[in-house]
Amino acid sequence: MAIVNSTVQAVSENVDLEKCSLDTEGINEPHIQQHKWYHNVKYLLVGIVFGIAFVKTEIISWFRIQEMFRLQSFHMFGVIGTAVVVGIISVQLIKRFNIKTIYGEEVVFHKKKFNKGQVIGGLLFGFGWALTGACPGPLFAQISAGFLIIAVPLLSAIAGTWVYGFFRDKLPH
Repeated sequence: MAIVNSTVQAVSENVDLEKCSLDTEGINEPHIQQHKWYHNVKYLLVGIVFGIAFVKTEIISWFRIQEMFRLQSFHMFGVIGTAVVVGIISVQLIKRFNIKTIYGEEVVFHKKKFNKGQVIGGLLFGFGWALTGACPGPLFAQISAGFLIIAVPLLSAIAGTWVYGFFRDKLPH
């Protein structure tokens, strides 16, 4: 609840929403703490379905990822392109029909400011993806499929997230 109050206060003081958006954990579901642990089983089931889809479409394959970065195959570009098109259509449907969240809250899309940090971050992400053959989406599916070495990129991603959180206030946003 304190997060909600601080965000409302920041908005009322005309503070940069880009900076405030970094602290929005739980804003859309402030009442989620009222649910029992088994309420989250639906997220586990969706994750399992996504994991199966990742395995079946071969997007967890290191070789498929290397083919993509070497421009030798259209497979991964097709999968990513399909996801982008589905995302665009979904956002347009949400906007056009004013679709609400499962809790009846309005979905709001905020404009984002472009900055050079996005390019630098994107390049770092891409280099890491090319080197390891792992991006955050399929990490767990790769580990579940028996590629235990992917635990190294997973731990690195967690460490990188922690380092970012530690230095966030000192970074230009």
